Amino acid sequence: MKPESDEQSVFDAMTATALWFEAPGLCRMRRERLPQPEEGEVRVRTLFSGISRGTEALVLAGKVPVSEHARMRGPNMGGDFAFPVKYGYAAVGRIETGPDTLMHRAVFCLHPHQDTFVVTADQVTVLPETLAPGRAILAANMETALNVVWDAGILPGDKVAVFGAGVVGSLIGFIATGITGTETSLVDRDPGRAHLAASLGLRFAEASALVGEYDVLINASGSSEALATAIDHAGMEARIVEASWYGDRPANIPLGGAFHSRRLQIVSSQVGAISATRRPRWSFARRMAKALELLEDPRLDALISGETEFHNLDATYPQILSSPNTLCHRIRYC
Repeated sequence: MKPESDEQSVFDAMTATALWFEAPGLCRMRRERLPQPEEGEVRVRTLFSGISRGTEALVLAGKVPVSEHARMRGPNMGGDFAFPVKYGYAAVGRIETGPDTLMHRAVFCLHPHQDTFVVTADQVTVLPETLAPGRAILAANMETALNVVWDAGILPGDKVAVFGAGVVGSLIGFIATGITGTETSLVDRDPGRAHLAASLGLRFAEASALVGEYDVLINASGSSEALATAIDHAGMEARIVEASWYGDRPANIPLGGAFHSRRLQIVSSQVGAISATRRPRWSFARRMAKALELLEDPRLDALISGETEFHNLDATYPQILSSPNTLCHRIRYC
């Protein structure tokens, strides 16, 4: 057995591998020193991470507006949006070092793509025993979707249209269709997304063929054209929720015609703050725990569109982001 001092020096020398964005469109792996966990901290060995295509594509392209640099920082982000930057927020791993109550537990953490990391214990959320770790990478997206549904104020019996059959839009529709009496349609330009909608128990409508009026309309497509379509199909005093983030792109909103006479509401939704209707009672920890609970339905595996080994990620990452077929792409670490 090695002397304690030798063991300590080996531990202090531990390193981790992480994906860094070096310049617009360019990424590579970096080795970095892993600090020794202190009291109240845990060391996590990553099992899976998930690529959030929309946001990560904007970061890799260098399109995060300067005005949003501070607000867009992830809890464990490295570097800065001006490059180089280490970004991502969907890691699932197993506790290797930490309090006895957490040892060997599977956890979710808002952390970039990295094989091992050290964070404070309050940054990890233990997965429900019935939740498959490979599906838990959807937790941040589910948390966003839950917040959007709260901001939308969907009530039983509402006719709901969700624009954008990506991960967040599909999860919004999935939650909404579980509200008693709702008629929820997933709307997308790609007719191939009809199969995805059906697998989640949702109606599907092609954007060009949408008919009728809706009580609640949610845009999660990242397209201002979809927002215009939502306005066209909003009923009297309907609520329109803009859940997309455009980065540095302008969005055109048609406010003429019957917009004012129908007394329409357009509200924004962003996961960085808990919906005002829940804020007095809900903490971020409670919201994340509920998001993980909502992921226990195995039908949600349909949102994981592919898988890549971590050691190949730097070579494949730009193509994953650019593919229109990518929903949530899973990274496997072991």
